[in-house]
Amino acid sequence: MTLLTLPRLRDAPGAFWDVVWKGFVRPLLGLMPKGLYARSILIVILPMVILQSVLTFVFMERHWALVTKQLSLMLTQDIAAVIDIYQSYPQDKDLETLTRIAQDRMKMDIEFLPKGPLPAVLPKPFFSIVDVALSNEIRRQIGRPFWLDTVGRSNLIEIRIQLDKTILRVVAYRSAAYASNSYIFILWMIGTSFVLIVIAVAFLRTQIRPILRLSRAAESFGKGREIDFRPRGAREVREAGYAFIAMKRRIERAIEQRTAMLNGVSHDLRTVLTRFKLSLALMEGSEDSDEMKKDVEEMQRMLEGYLAFARGDAGEPAIAIDMRDFLDDIRADSERSGAAARVEFSGDSVVRVRPDAFKRCIANLVGNAQRHAKTVAIEGLREGRFLTIHVDDDGPGIPQASRDDVFRPFVRLDQARNQDAGGTGLGLSIARDIARSHGGEISLSDSMMGGLRASVRIPV
Repeated sequence: MTLLTLPRLRDAPGAFWDVVWKGFVRPLLGLMPKGLYARSILIVILPMVILQSVLTFVFMERHWALVTKQLSLMLTQDIAAVIDIYQSYPQDKDLETLTRIAQDRMKMDIEFLPKGPLPAVLPKPFFSIVDVALSNEIRRQIGRPFWLDTVGRSNLIEIRIQLDKTILRVVAYRSAAYASNSYIFILWMIGTSFVLIVIAVAFLRTQIRPILRLSRAAESFGKGREIDFRPRGAREVREAGYAFIAMKRRIERAIEQRTAMLNGVSHDLRTVLTRFKLSLALMEGSEDSDEMKKDVEEMQRMLEGYLAFARGDAGEPAIAIDMRDFLDDIRADSERSGAAARVEFSGDSVVRVRPDAFKRCIANLVGNAQRHAKTVAIEGLREGRFLTIHVDDDGPGIPQASRDDVFRPFVRLDQARNQDAGGTGLGLSIARDIARSHGGEISLSDSMMGGLRASVRIPV
């Protein structure tokens, strides 16, 4: 962001937040986990770990700084004592006594070097408590030029102090000036974080499990499968479960009432059509009676189509079937009707569907293809949790702009593929409703055979 854009952002706060949203917030949200379980763990653990890390670091850092300052003070006092002894008792010509006392009592090696310039200042580490604390104490207590090496050998510290006629070289253990307990901090953080993660995972798994059971129960009910669901978990989850059970009962009652109504309507209408057929059978054959017979047969076909669309086979239970045999049966039915079709299937063929409803779905697609094409191919594919069935043909196809319209009930396009003589325009609508009742969908696309491809994809 350049300086030229800042006035514009001040004048237009919305543009500024748009830049922030697109440049920072949206990419960050894209990295967030999508599942409720992972998000819950992140919400519970991340603030606790950050807060504990900050508090622990602040406490331990202050503790280490205080301890290091005290140790540096004691080490500097020992060095100052050695200097005072050296300057106050010059009779120790060979300095053996002073060296021995420093080594035995003060745990450090000393050496008096010829006077000369001190070594060049070494680069200081970015963050070093001992370097700062020890340097401050030497300046305060000794007040002489010095050179300090805390970067070299990790377990030793070298100090050189310029005296009047010589240079005092001191080598001491780093532990004499610095309490290095970083491993305690690391172990503390890893241990406490591990405990927090274990507790959070165990707790959240218990809370998420009822939600997953509710989701699976809703999915199974939508596919027409029998379910044994009891609400469990937190109060809000149980309330959602009881609401689902109440909704399930209302839907089942509505289905039962609609089924009873359709059975009554179909019985009454079929009775009237049967009377028409009997009356026409008793009439003498004529051109008018033949036309009336065709009209009655057409009315019966339309009635069956309307009832099938309204009923939707919603009350049929889902069972496990062999999809290879299922598609072979559809091919055999097609051949008995005088139309040829070839079938291929790959993958695990055992799936759970509502067989009568699903057969009507595929049969409608195959029949629609056979009315407008010479060759029809049925291909089944099982990939993981999904079953896909393609129905390809070499017919004229359907224009791209009209493919959504052919699924609308009672819509019959002038040149549409689903318009058959005397038909109702419900074949593809019924097929899509059945696919959606299984939790899937139907899509139309161009076929490699030159015509139309109708694809059914459902979870199994």
